[in-house]
Amino acid sequence: MTLLIISPDYASHLYPLATLGTAWAQAGERVVVASGPATADIVTAFGFERENLQLGRGSNPGTIRVEAQPVGEDDALRGFFEATRRGMVDTLRFQAEARSSDLLYNPVEIAREVQSIVARVQPDQVIVDHLAFSARLGLLSAGVAHADVVLGHPSALPVGAEVYGYPPAWPAVFSPAAAELALLELQCEAVRDTFTAQWNEALIELDPEARLSVDAFQEVGDVLLLNYPAELHPPARTGSLPPHVFLGSAVRSEAVDPQVEAWLAANSLPVVYVSFGSFLSVRGDVLARVIAALEGLPVRVAIAVGATDPTELGAMPAAWLVRAFLPQVRLLQAAALAVTHGGNNSVTEAMRAGVALVVLPFSTDQFAGAAALEAAGFGTSLPPNTATVTDLRTACERMLRLTGDPRARLDALALSLTRQSGAQRAYAALARVPARG
Repeated sequence: MTLLIISPDYASHLYPLATLGTAWAQAGERVVVASGPATADIVTAFGFERENLQLGRGSNPGTIRVEAQPVGEDDALRGFFEATRRGMVDTLRFQAEARSSDLLYNPVEIAREVQSIVARVQPDQVIVDHLAFSARLGLLSAGVAHADVVLGHPSALPVGAEVYGYPPAWPAVFSPAAAELALLELQCEAVRDTFTAQWNEALIELDPEARLSVDAFQEVGDVLLLNYPAELHPPARTGSLPPHVFLGSAVRSEAVDPQVEAWLAANSLPVVYVSFGSFLSVRGDVLARVIAALEGLPVRVAIAVGATDPTELGAMPAAWLVRAFLPQVRLLQAAALAVTHGGNNSVTEAMRAGVALVVLPFSTDQFAGAAALEAAGFGTSLPPNTATVTDLRTACERMLRLTGDPRARLDALALSLTRQSGAQRAYAALARVPARG
């Protein structure tokens, strides 16, 4: 049996998708990954075969850098980072404006390339990133059965009257003006309509007899896989989803890092892990405030600074571990607390490790994810642009002391996610999907 995984050329997307493929590899089956050149080394590290497929202009091998992006994409990335400095509504509006060119890139050309890859690889099963819309057009129009994987918070798939790009929930600390939210919603609705028209135009070119979509952002494959714990998702919204499986988490295995192991063994102080992911690590100004908040607390800190030059963050205690990139899964296993932007990998990996979170959400589904953590009592949220050092220190101290019912429920969730991995859940789900076409 052969599994084909289709992923954008971004490490943050490929890691969980490739991790799902490990269940097939462990069963002795062939796994082929179609992705771009920036993440080729990741495919090799997993031991999978590779087909070249560039799904968009941008790429990210693990830490995104503006100067490494093609002309045009570099300016778009700078614009996004500047929007995050202005605030959440500006960021969401910037992302809405860029959505058509970002998510439906060369749709007919890429769709046909995907169909060619399918013809060469002859997969028995296909897993595709939900946001790889051009690739999904190729599979849909050719009648290729596939599993559609939502890697973000489940609100990345809007249901009912929801509009893609407009968060269905917000952390309590965020209170944008009603007029701002109304404009954001109108913009997201306009983008939805334009995007759906582009989707339908490409779909009809690929398959003149295809059924037109009413909202392309709500289209799903033959089976919907959600890389998220069901326990964190509101039951009412769960009831509105199409047939689905919650994977819980897709936590990758990491090579042993001797420096990290030695650092962890050095003393017994609680460990705080800090990371804003592969994109938002560029916000060194926020990292600097987090560092100031943690100084003086009885903890040791591991910080993945990503694209930020550590010298810009000032002097830090010698006992802290500071690198551009750190083995996140391993450090979360040892952590008492994590400070994060609220990306899906960070949240799901922390939940599997039973680690409470301080979340500073910047964009997209991070707001809904942060709200869910607050509702469960597993995290607290602060606005990254305006949270003071005192605010951050207070939040860290509170989550370090997590006890009682929230602590017990977080431990129970971690145990559940450990007992059955996301890869095992995906393997079982696809085994129940009949071939189509």
